[in-house]
Amino acid sequence: MIVEEIMKQNVTTLFPEDTIAAAIKLMTEKKIRHIPIVNNDYGVIGLVSDRDIKDAAPSIFHLDEHKGELDNPIKSIMTTKVITGHPLDFIEEIAAVFYEHNISCLPIIKDRKLVGIVTETDLLHTLVELTGANQPGSQIEVRVPNKAGMLCEVASVISIRKANIQSVLVYSDPKDERYKILVVRIQTMNPIAVIEDLKKAGHQVLWPNLPGVSS
Repeated sequence: MIVEEIMKQNVTTLFPEDTIAAAIKLMTEKKIRHIPIVNNDYGVIGLVSDRDIKDAAPSIFHLDEHKGELDNPIKSIMTTKVITGHPLDFIEEIAAVFYEHNISCLPIIKDRKLVGIVTETDLLHTLVELTGANQPGSQIEVRVPNKAGMLCEVASVISIRKANIQSVLVYSDPKDERYKILVVRIQTMNPIAVIEDLKKAGHQVLWPNLPGVSS
């Protein structure tokens, strides 16, 4: 899946000369947490978050004394070193960018112009959909040797029961790099028969650990 499929295309923006008060109003009305700051060519030159606003806004205990601070231009508090993505980037790649740089949104640029934005909430919703966690089903974790063909073997066993596979995740065994963990989500509410078949085929089922069929 690529960024273009999940990004929001109707992006709320401001110009650097707009006021901090205007940013507060927009965030409240649109219920958003980030506003890209653009130039006349719609190129991104900065980014303002709700955290930036909170840091810049005067305390409610001294609001009357510093009320004029909200009339300062947004460029006075915006972040200028903005990390951006491209519509054809893969979701996995931008998720790694979010993780590495500890950011919560990513403006998407094409031909030097802002065409969309992706937030950490968008990524979370996408992860839920990709894993099938929003659909009825059962999750099975199988520990297999780290070698070619193991996913095919596990899938072949599952197919015997005609259970539909909703998603598959693969990650290294944190305790032994010679093994992988296959996380298979299948469209059935009762996975006991599938677990029994996997164990009979010689596979180590880590989850679920059910009475009588535990590893």
